Amino acid sequence: MDTILDKYPCTIKTAEMEQVITNVKNSVGEWATDKEILKFLFNCIDLTSLNTEDSADSIREFVDKVNGLQKEYPFVPQVAAMCVYPVFTPVLAGALKAEGVNKAVVSAGFPSSQTFLDVKRLETERAIDFGADEVDIVISVGEFLEGNYEFVGEEIRQIKNVMKEAHLKVILESGALKEDQEIWSASLLAMEYGADFVKTSTGKQQPAASFEAAYVMLNAIKTFHKKTGRKIGFKPAGGISTPEDALVYYGLVREILGEEWLNNELFRIGASRLANHLLTEIHAMETGEKKEIKYF
Repeated sequence: MDTILDKYPCTIKTAEMEQVITNVKNSVGEWATDKEILKFLFNCIDLTSLNTEDSADSIREFVDKVNGLQKEYPFVPQVAAMCVYPVFTPVLAGALKAEGVNKAVVSAGFPSSQTFLDVKRLETERAIDFGADEVDIVISVGEFLEGNYEFVGEEIRQIKNVMKEAHLKVILESGALKEDQEIWSASLLAMEYGADFVKTSTGKQQPAASFEAAYVMLNAIKTFHKKTGRKIGFKPAGGISTPEDALVYYGLVREILGEEWLNNELFRIGASRLANHLLTEIHAMETGEKKEIKYF
């Protein structure tokens, strides 16, 4: 495992990171008035329901909202995906009619990842069999922090092996990783072992997403791409509710990875509250009517 991480020495410099984040924040005001950028952000949302109170009926109602979105608001694009607990995969697969919306689930003992590997594999495999296109899992954070990198990597590999053509998003739970080096190493480890996306956080633990963690992860993606030619996606998630925050993540992707990453195959935002806020802003720009929209 040391040989894998040795291939990717950490290149993060704190002063450069702070300057890039500051520069991006300074551009947010301009981007916030561009409805096409706001529509793009909406099109990158993984619309999520991961509540203890979720039921088959509540998820079906949730899906109906997405199915009816463009009839209600024809000037917005669809979201990128809907994400639910794996037990609701059949509901999602059966009820979702909106074109271009992927069916995502969390799996493998989400959000703590504290269960047996065979359970993680089985939960993931069943979700795929019921129609999931994408799976979000969490690394075994405790084992990673203990330095058991091969254990963590092999779990990712074995889960990926049961996923057929579905995409794997690997959550680092970056708020639990206190050093830039840890976030860097976790990112590269996930990518080496089969992640199609790396994702900041579950949203179930604080701190969740941060601009600093995003900066480290995006530079790790850039380094990995230069060495392997593989394009890995990026998904900030957890606590992102305002268009202004989402625009900072958009700007970091644009600055570090470039325009070719600005599509919903390589950039997602895990932020359900953000959807209503973006709808409110876009609706005002399209109609001139300023009112708070609470569609989802």
